[in-house]
Amino acid sequence: MKILTLLIALATSLSAQIPAKSRQVIIGIAESWGSSHVTLSMFEKNSSGQWQIDGKAWKGRLGRNGLAWGLGIHPIPTTGLIKKEGDGKAPAGIFSIGTAYGYAKSIKKRPSQVYRRITTRDLWVEDSSSPHYNSHLVINYEPRSAFEKAAQMRQNDYAHSLKLFIGHNAPTATKRAIPRAGSAIFFHIWRGGGSRPTAGCTTMHPDQLKLLISKIDPAKQPVYILLPKAEYLKLRTRWKLP
Repeated sequence: MKILTLLIALATSLSAQIPAKSRQVIIGIAESWGSSHVTLSMFEKNSSGQWQIDGKAWKGRLGRNGLAWGLGIHPIPTTGLIKKEGDGKAPAGIFSIGTAYGYAKSIKKRPSQVYRRITTRDLWVEDSSSPHYNSHLVINYEPRSAFEKAAQMRQNDYAHSLKLFIGHNAPTATKRAIPRAGSAIFFHIWRGGGSRPTAGCTTMHPDQLKLLISKIDPAKQPVYILLPKAEYLKLRTRWKLP
C-alpha cells in the first residue's frame, strides 16, 4: 500500500499532457478497460502546432486481461487498477518510445532511431529482484544459468523477431524500475494473424510494425498514448490529445 501511495503521489505531480516538444504520437484506443483489441493511429504536429493524422488507422492486440494504468509520463488517477507484473494487462497512459530490436541485420528506419540486432547474448530482465529489472542487458558469454536462458531476447520466436520498446516503468540513469510494476512492454508482431491477445504488449501485423518503426523519429520526441475510448474522450482536452 505504501508503494502504491508513493507511485500515485509521484505520478500526479507530472504534467497532465503530451510533452511540449513531442511532435509525433501513436494513439491506441481500446473499446473498454477489459478489451484486448485496439485501433492505432499515428499523428504528427504541423507547422501551425495542430495534430494531423499520418496514414490510415490500423488494428492491433493488447493484453489478454485488458488494460490498467501504467507508469509513464502521465498522472495516474487515484482510482483504477495499476499495472503489475504478470497481470496480463497492457499499460494505459502516455509513454516514451525507445530502441528497436530485431533478428535482422538491418531494418528500414530513421537515421536517429536506435536499432539493436539481437544475439543469443542479449537479455531482457523481467525478474523484479534483479538490479537490472526491466532493462536490456548484454553478457559477454553464452547464457549458462536458468536466469540467463529465461531472459534471452532471441528465442527463435517470430512474434518477437522485431520489436519497439514502450517506456512503461522504464529505468533511467538515476532510478531503477519499480519492482513488480511490470516489465518488457513492446510493440511487436501479433500471433495467429491477430487472433491472440498478449501478456501486456501492443501487437500488430508485421508489415504495419515495419512501417511504424520506419516512421518513428526520435528527433520528434514520439510518445505512445494508450487509453480506453471513454477515458480518451474524458481526458482529450485536459491532456491536449489529438
